Amino acid sequence: MMTIREYKRVESLEEAWELNQKKANRVIGGMIWLKMEDIQIPTAIDLNKLGLDQIEEDGNEFKIGAMVTLRQLETHESFNKATCHVFRDAVKDIVGVQLRNLATVGGSVYSRFSFSDVICSLLQTYAHGRISLEEFVNLPYEKDIVEYIYVKKTNLPSAFVSVRRSATDLSVLNASCTKYADHYRFCFGARPAIAKVYNCDLDHIDLDVYCADNMRGSKEYREKLVEGLTQKLMRKVESYVG
Repeated sequence: MMTIREYKRVESLEEAWELNQKKANRVIGGMIWLKMEDIQIPTAIDLNKLGLDQIEEDGNEFKIGAMVTLRQLETHESFNKATCHVFRDAVKDIVGVQLRNLATVGGSVYSRFSFSDVICSLLQTYAHGRISLEEFVNLPYEKDIVEYIYVKKTNLPSAFVSVRRSATDLSVLNASCTKYADHYRFCFGARPAIAKVYNCDLDHIDLDVYCADNMRGSKEYREKLVEGLTQKLMRKVESYVG
């Protein structure tokens, strides 16, 4: 059972960051996983007054607030059109609409779950500033706050696929791909380790994706899935090119 002693809806990011430096205090969002823990929280920090629940767009990129829900991403027409529906495909099978209306992008990114289907390009944190997601996922956990995730408009063909044991289960393996002028950029997650990027020449696909066992699948099974999902991704990407 989760017990909250004090609830604070902060007025600024600075206030949230200072409160969050106390070890047991927690930033709350959709609280999808947090509410399942048996913990006592001295102060629950609510970011809802900070205007981080919007998706903004300019000519170069999308600026996604940390409190934007997965459902907002899933149904945002302009965002999905610009990203070949990669994000819609990444979140549409996560449990159900009710959960996706609660789960936030910031919580998904900050938690760095190995099974996460939420794939983004860039993010900004209050202490570290603007860094790539690839760098962020390898940082140690700190008492920091995700503010924005930035996704550049590259107009490059991209795709996302995953394998699940049932429609709303966590992924056994998930993968994405973007085709650049001279290479493919693949990303494999739920290996069951955290998602990792692999770059390959256009004419030579050589992926050495590390996989392991867990309750959802064996190492050998995942290695076979890597082969199958790679081919599926390339077909989807090439269909956009065509």
